Amino acid sequence: MRPIDALVHSLSEAQVVTDPDVIDSYARDRTFLEPGRPLAVVLAASRDDVVTTLRWASEHRVPVVPRGAGTGLAGGAVAGDGAIVLSLARMTAIRELSPADEIAVAEPGVITADLDRAAREHGLMYAPDPSSYEISTIGGNLATNAGGLRCVKYGVTRDSVLGLEVVLADGRVLETGRRTMKGVTGYDLTGLFVGSEGTLGVITAATLRLRPAPAAPPATFAAEFGSLRDAGAAVSAIIAAGCRPSLMELLDRATLEAIDDWRNIGLEPGTQAMLIGQSDAGDGQAAVRRMERICGDNGASFVAVSAGPAETEELVGLRRLAYPATERLGACLVEDVCVPRSALPDMITAIEAAAARHGVRICTVAHAGDGNLHPVFVFGHGAAEPPPEVWAAADEVFTRALELGGTLTGEHGVGLLKQRWLALESGPVAAEVQRGIKAVFDPLGLLNPGKAI
Repeated sequence: MRPIDALVHSLSEAQVVTDPDVIDSYARDRTFLEPGRPLAVVLAASRDDVVTTLRWASEHRVPVVPRGAGTGLAGGAVAGDGAIVLSLARMTAIRELSPADEIAVAEPGVITADLDRAAREHGLMYAPDPSSYEISTIGGNLATNAGGLRCVKYGVTRDSVLGLEVVLADGRVLETGRRTMKGVTGYDLTGLFVGSEGTLGVITAATLRLRPAPAAPPATFAAEFGSLRDAGAAVSAIIAAGCRPSLMELLDRATLEAIDDWRNIGLEPGTQAMLIGQSDAGDGQAAVRRMERICGDNGASFVAVSAGPAETEELVGLRRLAYPATERLGACLVEDVCVPRSALPDMITAIEAAAARHGVRICTVAHAGDGNLHPVFVFGHGAAEPPPEVWAAADEVFTRALELGGTLTGEHGVGLLKQRWLALESGPVAAEVQRGIKAVFDPLGLLNPGKAI
């Protein structure tokens, strides 16, 4: 009997997919990277399915690549030859939602926006909201410590995680963290797993912090600028003034043109950047008016405050269109640098200079209130690999981000795409410590090999 037959027998034939065409669709994420040829796909529906799969994989020394919806942008869910792809997309239960404790217990296949909608039925919200929140899963958000549009005020995914249920590489089940808002017993294993990209264990449930939903819809403004650097300077000034926005998003001219070509938004010829900001505080209108004035002081050519929820949705929806609009232009290398917020104008200038120097189209959007920029390097449709000039421009962008005190990734993770730059940030001591941690949790090196570290 083949080893895979034992796994089919332990689960079911319907849960273990061996059709090559179906496997290929599960072996990819949203990057241009070509996967290898995995052995099979396991469609897990419960924690016990994950336990069974990892015990089998450990016994037979088979690599396992966990995945959710496959919306990742760093190659973290791209599977290699001979691996088992472990899909958690069917684990969609919200096991508990407690308004009294302001927590939810959710399985990894729950869509991020669905958890937020469930919380809002009780006057609460789930704060993290990546741009892909209508299709990305809680498990994927946990794996990369995803951020999103509201993280300028509410933090990234890790800031909303209280505890985890994790299946380790050998099939043991580990419970980390707690249901309380505070707790310092032992090492912070919860924080260690969040952002580990499936390399230390497979998360099968998370205890998540919910927050009171704002009493009224947020106040929103949009500002247009004649230069991207001026827009970045306005962001720095808004943060320095203590305005506490709940959303602060920046789109450059190239991104706006991509959206305009697709949806005809009426882009003005002189607009080189757009800034979209919100405040969900009790005095949100006053806060937005203050941010409006700061934008004017920093060279905005036009600023408007939304007239109501419908206009607000339209503006935020514009931001969420950025990546799908850019994808229409060609294959994309999506990067994810983050710098101190005061360095945002300098980082913007560096991206523009790299694009001009190497003749590369770069569409930049940013969670600007966090200093987190997503320069998207666009190259030929169907290309298997970015051309040399794209890699050269990316090298410059990453190098400059680190020189400014920043990081290679703010929320997308390292995956496969950022391996080439990892040593520039981590250094040999950090790399050695991280390899040691990996060896403790996954001594056989079977969980998502080659990713994250």
